[in-house]
Parts: sequence; structure tokens; C-alpha cells
Amino acid sequence: MTEREAEIIGLVHKEVKPALGCTEPIAVALAVAKAVETIRNNCCGSCPKYDGDLWRLGTGFRIRVEVSGNILKNGMGVGIPGTGMVGLHIAAALGAVCGKSEYSLEVLHDLDPASIARAKELVADGAVDIVMADTDRKLYVKATVEAASHDGCCPGKDLPGNRHKADAVIMDDHDRIVETVLDSNVLFTRPQEDPATGHGERSTLDYHLTVKEIYDFVNNVSYDDISFILESRTLNMALAREGLEGSYGLMVGKTIGNPANREVFGNEFMSYAMSLTAAASDARMAGCTLAAMSNSGSGNQGITVTMPVIAYAQKYQVDDCRLARALMLSHLVAIHIKGYLGKLSALCGCVIASTGSSCGLVYLRGGSYEQVCSAIKNMIGNITGMVCDGAKVGCALKVASGVSCSVQSALLALSGTCISEHDGIIEKDIEKTIRNLGRIGSVGMQATDTMILDIMSCK
Repeated sequence: MTEREAEIIGLVHKEVKPALGCTEPIAVALAVAKAVETIRNNCCGSCPKYDGDLWRLGTGFRIRVEVSGNILKNGMGVGIPGTGMVGLHIAAALGAVCGKSEYSLEVLHDLDPASIARAKELVADGAVDIVMADTDRKLYVKATVEAASHDGCCPGKDLPGNRHKADAVIMDDHDRIVETVLDSNVLFTRPQEDPATGHGERSTLDYHLTVKEIYDFVNNVSYDDISFILESRTLNMALAREGLEGSYGLMVGKTIGNPANREVFGNEFMSYAMSLTAAASDARMAGCTLAAMSNSGSGNQGITVTMPVIAYAQKYQVDDCRLARALMLSHLVAIHIKGYLGKLSALCGCVIASTGSSCGLVYLRGGSYEQVCSAIKNMIGNITGMVCDGAKVGCALKVASGVSCSVQSALLALSGTCISEHDGIIEKDIEKTIRNLGRIGSVGMQATDTMILDIMSCK
């Protein structure tokens, strides 16, 4: 493996990882879990109450979570795994009662009926507050947990009101904890941000990827070095099967795949890909307890970027080596485009993810680099402008639309059809085209993002 190949694979490991539940409420649960652990793990040890469950302290235990507008938008209407409930309040409570920060985006991995019952009690007792944070960050969560101490707890410490108070802050990435504080003492903080990038660590753009380099990488890298990406198939196919067998959300995938509807949808690859992808989204957004393989901090994007490619491989018996290369292409194109947009924006992530899957389909059908670029341009010229109005069960409809466009764009590209640089935001240069999409989503749609949140908050 070359040094550059290792660097690109490291980026994939950073951006493609399992996530249990919609990642915005999961970020809230993760921050709360970290705050609870900060008290439990750093108390003086003389307090037997902290050997067990902090939330058993009744009225002495409170959770306050400050979130950015985009976290609030994506957490208001989405199902929380295993609870039959939606929203950030129950997510925060679950983070307190069963969350483990070591699990990262699978923070609720140890979810069980007893934890769900205790979390619901916390919410019913009014112990959880969710408020809008005063921040310009798109992705920001600050969890504050307060728990009653006892006489003689932590000798020498000034504990106002005989209470311990811990904060945990997540910023810029859904699992990027940047600070923990206990009783006004900072225990951990990330390095100061680099003014040039806005990140303490390398951002996606710092890798200076291009579509050409991505295409060459997937063709030349050793299969053994990228075979790990097939876990995307394992996780996301399990979600798709669950969505097809259960009755989740709007049942978009199940409806498309229903034999009774073949007169409308047919029984070919297009309908199969739409059905599998939407079914996985149906299950995930309605609170299924199975993890998705995410992309760029989004489970739905991870589903959309992979499932059409996986569906093609299943339909036409593609071997694992070629599938792994197609999945790497799909994931990396989405990561590359997402770098210009940021983790959260007013532009629906389905646009980016389905663009990635279109490239993967071109690859599986023997397409060239030029045809991959054509697929990207066809996608950007098609569904740019699809707005994100929060995470919810209705996302499965957008996912299905994205898959349809993905297949269409791939087939047009393979037949030599590419939207012209004279059309709209399309440029002759593929990297300029991608940057144009990024500008629209990150800058041009700012007012749209604010308006969507205003509408949702006033319902």
C-alpha cells in the first residue's frame, strides 16, 4: 500500500462507520452519555450513589442540552431506536441511562426495555430540557448534566447547592467531542482550531481529493486493503430486509417491492434498487434498532450511497472484489462532494449520496472516468435544490427519488449523454461543477435553512 493509498483509506475509515439511529439525536445521546461518565468517572469515589445509576437520584438529576438549529431540525421528527417515540428529549434521556461514549455513533448499543422505561420516566418527569444554542455552528451539541451530591462528597471541593455539574460538547462532526467539564474544571479539550480549515483535525477538503484520483485509486488499490468496505453491504442489507419484512414508517420500500404493484414499478433492477434502498431508510428513520453504515455522519446517506450498488451486484452476480471497488468509488465521491457542503445543510444529503451511487453503477457496468464525470454532472443538473426539511420517516420518499435519478444518470452517462456545461451550474471541469454545488448548498441555501427551521418550530 502506498502512503497516499493509506491516507485515502484513513479518510474512508473516518467518514464511513456504523451508526445506530439517526445521527443528530445520536449526537445528543453521545454528549449526554459523556457528561454522565464525566461525573461518574471523576467523582472522589466516596459517594456510593455514583457507583450505580445517577438518574436514580430523582429530582436531583437533570439534563440540559443546547443544540444548533440543524441538530434541532433533524431531531424533531425522527424515530429513536426501540422507543416508539421521536425527538431529542428521549434521545438525551437514553444517553443518560444506557449510553456508552466508547461506542461512538453506536452509543445506544446496550439499549434494552428497562433502559427505555427509565428514559421515558425521565422525560415524563420533566428532567430533560432541549434548547437552541447561541452558535453559528451547523453541528453543535452541549450537554449539561447535574446530579445531587451528598454530605462529605469530594472533600475540599466547592459544590454549589451540593450538586455535581458536568458538560460535554460535540462540534463539527457527530462524534467529535471537543470538551468535557466537571464542576467548572476543564478536564479535556481538543486542540485549538486551525483558522485556515476551521477544524482541530484535518477536514475532508484537506485531503485534496479529485474525482480522477478517486477513480484511479479504486482501480489500482489492492482488494485486500479495501475489503473492509463490504461491511456496508452486511449492515445496510440487514436494514433493507428489516424494512421489507416489517411495517416501518411510510413503508415506501415495501410498497415499491410489493408484487401487487409490479404493473406500476415492474420487476427489474430499477424497482429492486429503489425498494431495497427505501426499505432500509423506512426502518432506520422509524426507530429500528439495527445499525446503518453511515457516510459523512449520516446513516441515510450511507444507505443511499451503497444500496443501489449492492442491489446491482446482487441482481447481476458481481464478485466481491469488483463490488468493493464500486462501493469505495461511491463512498469516496460522496465524501468528496460533502466536503464542500459541511456535515449539515439545507441541501438534502440524498442528492450527494445518490450521486455517489450513480458513479458506483457506472463503474460496475464498465464505465470510464469520463462516464463517471458525466454521471456526476447529470445528477447535479437534475436534483440539485432538493431541500432537507429534517430527518423523518418521509426521508424514504426522497431516497427512492434519489435512487431513480441515480440509475437514470448512470445509464445516460454510459450511453454517451452528459448534461452540457452551458446548462445551469454545470461546468466543463468536474471539480468546478462540484464546487458550484457546494456553494449552493452551504451558502446559497442559508436563508432556506432558516425558513425551514422557522416553519418546523412553529407547527
